[in-house]
Amino acid sequence: MHKLLVVIAQRLGLGLITLFVVSVIIALGVELLPGSLADRILGQAATPETVAAMERQLGLDQPAYIRYFSWLGGILQGDFGTSLANQREISELIGERFLNTLFLALFAAFLAVPIALVLGVLAALYRNSFYDRAVNVVTLTSISTPEFFVAYILILFFAVKIPLFPSLANVEFDMSLWDRVYTVFLPALTLTLVVIAHMMRMTRASIINLLASPYIEMANLKGLSRSRIILKHALPNAWAPIINVIVLNLAYLIVGVVIVEVVFVYPGLGRLIVDAVRTEDVPVVQACSMIFAATYVMLNLTADILAIVTNPRLLHPR
Repeated sequence: MHKLLVVIAQRLGLGLITLFVVSVIIALGVELLPGSLADRILGQAATPETVAAMERQLGLDQPAYIRYFSWLGGILQGDFGTSLANQREISELIGERFLNTLFLALFAAFLAVPIALVLGVLAALYRNSFYDRAVNVVTLTSISTPEFFVAYILILFFAVKIPLFPSLANVEFDMSLWDRVYTVFLPALTLTLVVIAHMMRMTRASIINLLASPYIEMANLKGLSRSRIILKHALPNAWAPIINVIVLNLAYLIVGVVIVEVVFVYPGLGRLIVDAVRTEDVPVVQACSMIFAATYVMLNLTADILAIVTNPRLLHPR
């Protein structure tokens, strides 16, 4: 238990260092933007006096390192600043959008994880069969296809030719769970098709690798059926890499939904950052980038911890 706590503390420290480096990169990226933020807000017709007043209002007359630590201190206190586009608190803009993105990612994971596990176990059970090759071809094709192309194909078939689902995922805060699931089914299916191949192949590879273990050979000598060997003996010991890849794909689902949200006009955090880039709303872009980075780092930390919990041998160096 003591070693596990030490490992968690080490991972958490590395995560905080990573977030600090990401915040520095974001701040440097803003500083390297051409022109002045005040000039872009006021336009070309602005006078030097109005530009100077705007810079004082935004704090741009202060040195870069002071602005950075002021921005970082505000984030640590939960204050992301004010949007330049509509003068609303960024925390208000992000709150509902992040919940929408989280719902979409969890719904896609709810679809992808059981399907990937079943396909992976069956592929290991019927290794080198026609089913194994067919599943590998289909899943690799889906993961090799760009997300926007998969999204438009699904819209064409399931929203235009066969109008089963809406092509635009417009969700409201007061929608029922069923209406929300129905509305976001196509974007969730798009994400499912993108990530299912990785999880399926990891499940298949982990189980096949364990089938060469001595205790599996002993189970074979006892005359146990192949399905029982895989489900009762191989799969429980393969949970560490499988859980690791599932959590990492969940991180991808949360931070990689930008294209899908734009295609389906889904009011999530990914679409918010795209709209902020279009309107040059720099504070919103900074806040969204930090939230994406923090989410990815935390889910990577979770993946490491779950892998260690399911396989304690990882605590001991070889």
